[in-house]
Amino acid sequence: MRILIVEDEKKIAAFLKRGFKEEGYVVEVAEDGLKAQSLAEANEHDLIILDIMIPGQDGLAVCRKLREKGNAVPIIMLTAKDQLKNKVEGLDAGADDYVTKPFAFEELLARVRAVVRKAGSGRAALIKADDLEIDPVTHKVKRGGVNIDLTSKEYALLEYLARNNGKVITRTMISEHVWDIDFDTGTNIIDVYINYLRKKVDSGHSKKLIQTMRGRGYRFGL
Repeated sequence: MRILIVEDEKKIAAFLKRGFKEEGYVVEVAEDGLKAQSLAEANEHDLIILDIMIPGQDGLAVCRKLREKGNAVPIIMLTAKDQLKNKVEGLDAGADDYVTKPFAFEELLARVRAVVRKAGSGRAALIKADDLEIDPVTHKVKRGGVNIDLTSKEYALLEYLARNNGKVITRTMISEHVWDIDFDTGTNIIDVYINYLRKKVDSGHSKKLIQTMRGRGYRFGL
């Protein structure tokens, strides 16, 4: 999943970015409302965590404009404004949830999962390919009924490939969706992680789900 964090307090933004990356999410950060608007319109995100009191234009304005343009991405307001009228304003502006600071990261993670499930995008449903099952909520993976232990980055890569079952996925596409803007395109890290997945997902199975398309990238599926 790809998350856009809109937060002008650098310590909080860094804390959130680190926490979500450890959970396997790809994270972008915007420090003001104008940049947030631009990133939200230019890139596809699975969720936006949006502070209200940000420079440029406030979070309420960002939320309203996205909704007016038909952008249905789930939005969680994360703000120090904790009065009832503030919560009503945020939800009326189009937010899906409203979390006040200070907050517990574990609770925020749970709210993220709940909002994504409620979005009805199908992301909460099990992803299946042959005898492989991926649970996007718990991040548990099984093949042939046997659990497969994956690191957060291995899981993120596998889920992205599986969601694009049958499509050719280039290394550029993988770097944009599984890694972040600081990714060094000159490294072979993607190939390394593909090999990790092959050993864990395909090894010992006659049907290989991860295929290399020479000169193009990779394709997942039979």
